Amino acid sequence: MAEALTPMMRQYRRIKGELPSDVILFFRLGDFYEMFFEDAQAAAPILDIALTKRNHVPMCGVPYHAVDGYLARLIRAGRKVALCDQVEDADASKRIVRREITRVVTPGTAIEDAVLESGRHNFLAAVVRDGDTAGAAFLDLSTGLFYGEEADARDGLPGVLQQAAPAECVIPAAAAEDPELRRAFREAGTATVSPGDDWPFEYEAAHDVLVRHFGVQSLAGFGCDGHPAIVRAAGGVLHHVREALRRDVGHVRGFRVRQAADMLLLDDATCRNLDLVPRPGARRETTLLGVLDVTRTAMGARLLRDWIVRPAADPDRVRARHDAVAALTEDRALLRDLRDALEPVRDLERLVARLGSGTGNARDVRAIGASLARVPALRDGTAAHPAARIRALGEQLRPLPELVGLIERALVDESPLTIRDGGLIRAGYREALDALRQTAAEGKQWLARYQASEQARTGIKNLKVRHNKVFGYYIEITKGQLGHVPDDYTRKQTLVNAERFITPELKEYENRVFGAQERAMGLEYELFQEVRQGVVEQTAAIQATAAAVAELDVLGAFADRALALGYTRPVITGGAAVRIKAGRHPVVEQMPDAERFVPNDTLLDCGANQLVILTGPNMAGKSTYIRQVALIVIMAQMGAFVPADEAELGLVDRIFTRVGASDDLARGRSTFMVEMQETANILNNATPRSLIVLDEIGRGTSTFDGISIAWAVAEFLHNHDRVKAKTLFATHYHELTDLARTMPGIKNYNVQVRERNGTVVFLRRIVPGGADKSYGIQVARLAGLPPE
Repeated sequence: MAEALTPMMRQYRRIKGELPSDVILFFRLGDFYEMFFEDAQAAAPILDIALTKRNHVPMCGVPYHAVDGYLARLIRAGRKVALCDQVEDADASKRIVRREITRVVTPGTAIEDAVLESGRHNFLAAVVRDGDTAGAAFLDLSTGLFYGEEADARDGLPGVLQQAAPAECVIPAAAAEDPELRRAFREAGTATVSPGDDWPFEYEAAHDVLVRHFGVQSLAGFGCDGHPAIVRAAGGVLHHVREALRRDVGHVRGFRVRQAADMLLLDDATCRNLDLVPRPGARRETTLLGVLDVTRTAMGARLLRDWIVRPAADPDRVRARHDAVAALTEDRALLRDLRDALEPVRDLERLVARLGSGTGNARDVRAIGASLARVPALRDGTAAHPAARIRALGEQLRPLPELVGLIERALVDESPLTIRDGGLIRAGYREALDALRQTAAEGKQWLARYQASEQARTGIKNLKVRHNKVFGYYIEITKGQLGHVPDDYTRKQTLVNAERFITPELKEYENRVFGAQERAMGLEYELFQEVRQGVVEQTAAIQATAAAVAELDVLGAFADRALALGYTRPVITGGAAVRIKAGRHPVVEQMPDAERFVPNDTLLDCGANQLVILTGPNMAGKSTYIRQVALIVIMAQMGAFVPADEAELGLVDRIFTRVGASDDLARGRSTFMVEMQETANILNNATPRSLIVLDEIGRGTSTFDGISIAWAVAEFLHNHDRVKAKTLFATHYHELTDLARTMPGIKNYNVQVRERNGTVVFLRRIVPGGADKSYGIQVARLAGLPPE
């Protein structure tokens, strides 16, 4: 019962009662964070620590100085943790020390390195519905990145969520049972969905939160006009982080609305089918990211991932990136110098975010100083660069020499992890600190002399002068020597085998020396806070530098890959055609055990070469070929060079893929239903500026029905002006080759093979015309089917 609890446990119960039931409370007691009752029972097995009991109360604990590692385990397990700290000096308090929740850590708001993956963002998303429209806002608290998107609530929202892959999503409590949102979260694989208060997601409240946070009168400058659902989501998530989770958001300095027209849209099926980025459990090297990611910084790695899943659709932006990559490939010495200068730059985005939130330490400050010290070399190498984009990025770099000098003068080279126990500040930085340190150092020498003199005066050879936090300094004498204790010793404590004493001289020393040590540590903390505040005041400049460093890093990686792998600059035209000479699959050609890659040409347009029917046997290379065309387009619109001898293309607005066969048993969808729904999405949303990759249509039903569906899909894509997208259609239905006889925009191609002594040899060459047969028996023989 409550009356049987100690004052401390009543305090614990009160604070725990302020939290949602799914939040584990880390309760600071001295050098440990303790957990009690049901929290201890839940956390102990996850953390692999002992669960004990005291007065029948289950409990467990972790050292406060190692808390990040334990937080990481709980966050990875999908749990939320509230940190409750002492907010007053325990020694000065005459009653139970006051404690408060200082922050709540959830999967979407973690900023600790032990929790985060350096090469990808860690988003907390917020979603609201406004009729058929969904507004989504994504906040990466670890970097300050904050943006919003709008999508169709039914068809578009899952893809928006899948691309951002938020670690957690918060929604208004009233929307918790919304079937469309629940379906979107299920399809996107969003595991952690947290309900928040309803009122912060109302438009007026959300608008007020945003304008107050950014210090503006209107949100027009952020592109929010006409997007009320985005405003509601953005204001709601910012309020949730600041108030419900008690996190500092001062480093969140900007917000932007991502418009569909600015990007080449890739839904999750396309990202998955083209192996753009690793899926859970997949090998990184078998993805486009694995081939292209030779970035030197964590910021560059994150930006590269963003560019891969969201290539640009603005021709000027794409050409500017190509100009930059071309200039770097033409000046290899500059490229080498640039990438060498990037190598030591640490993750400025996450470092300044930690410091701004009050959780960073002196090592974080030193890392920022060391990273900023590399900026002048980067700026010198980019100031007069022939490529306009590189010059612009160079101008965006802010060296901040005064801040770098302050950090260098103030902080020692090898800073301790903790910031309250001293050892942070250089000698000579502040005279008052040096004086306190001198007093403490002299005191230690005095203590050694005092012990020796007392041993000589009393004749007690084993007399020891010692210290603990409870009694301070004391003289300890064993029971057998008590007869030699002088009259001026005052008994302080009796032990089993010894007695402890104090003297006026020792008490005076304690007041002088111990006070100097305490004051020195307190002054060091104050001085560190001044340096940290100096960094926080430059957050905007540091974030601008980080953004420039990230883009320079990605452009340098593109240039490196172009030189190392034989990529060429694509030509961006104002037309619709895609012309590729000797194109290659960027991932397959890098597989160490693969056969020699055979390049192939491609011509697609919205006229005579609008739809290619590609036939040929299994294993001949149809799937590799159609995927490589899509990957080359994506790489070109990212701003990278491409694996081809030549490439000329007009920008596309979307890439659709329908590949393979898979059940979706969790939602009761068969292979064929999945195939038909994906096909329907393509036919309903493709435009003449789109690129479609179809790898088999109609294979999941009877042959007659399958051919009929495949034929109808091809006719629809060819005949409807609303669609008429550039299409690569790989199929085993040879009957579809007849479409080319009556439809002028359809062309037949096949993968060339040869038969030798009853064995099929794959030549991997794409040639005009339809395949003469499927070679299914030969492929079955290669697969090892018994002759019978």
